[in-house]
Amino acid sequence: MVLLQDRKARRYLTTLSQGQVFHCHLGRLAHDGLIGHSVGGWYRTDRGHTLLAVRPTLGEFVRQMPRGPQIIYSKDLGNIVAFADIFPGATVVESGLGSGALTAALLRAVGEKGRVITYEIEESVVPRAMANIQRVIPHTANLTVTIGDVYQGIEESQVDRVVLDVPEPWQAVAGVADALVMGGIMISFLPTILQVHQLAGALEEDGRFQMIETLETLLRPWHVTERSVRPAHRMVAHSGFLTTSVRCMPRVIGTVNNPAPPSNANVDVEAPETRD
Repeated sequence: MVLLQDRKARRYLTTLSQGQVFHCHLGRLAHDGLIGHSVGGWYRTDRGHTLLAVRPTLGEFVRQMPRGPQIIYSKDLGNIVAFADIFPGATVVESGLGSGALTAALLRAVGEKGRVITYEIEESVVPRAMANIQRVIPHTANLTVTIGDVYQGIEESQVDRVVLDVPEPWQAVAGVADALVMGGIMISFLPTILQVHQLAGALEEDGRFQMIETLETLLRPWHVTERSVRPAHRMVAHSGFLTTSVRCMPRVIGTVNNPAPPSNANVDVEAPETRD
């Protein structure tokens, strides 16, 4: 793949192939003139316009890629990987294949020694999603796509992370808790705060999740030139909320889950709540 940018910063994503030609309003550019040449070079179309050619980042590909279901955008992909602590070698269960953007980010994060298992209820979205994924992750032997409903439970056990991009994740809470290792993290992407409220309530009620936190990221680019420094006219404001939680031992009021401490140790034991 190559990302072409013109003098007005308009960007065009294409895949180079011998004998093919790129067409746009600025003219024609033969693929053979780019293949095997410098990344970051400038190339002239048959109409005299120059285009900068670079390799697209995952974020650039996500913005330009063919899509069916709504994608998760780059700012949220990065936060999912960071706040869910997706690490090389991890086993990650994802629900909601969509157009494949999140799956590609997870595969890149877990590396060749990790594993991603994706639950998708709509089999019809799989071919397009896989085509998108394989454009950035050519080797997907460590990806398993399961046609199934995550609300009905997760077959896998001892999973390191669970990533949910489904409209009613509270229905999956019990199955997620069963599947996660102790200390494993669940992260959910939701577009509305009412959904977040219902999810947080389900996590609290289940009792096996602690450190329940929700965040929202707003991305504000800036336009910087010699004579002007100002916020860009457009910004990626609200796209969704991320809710994280950690699989822990259920909390039992009045007891601790540790072995008995020495007699001279101080242990804080929470007293039952009292009311006036």
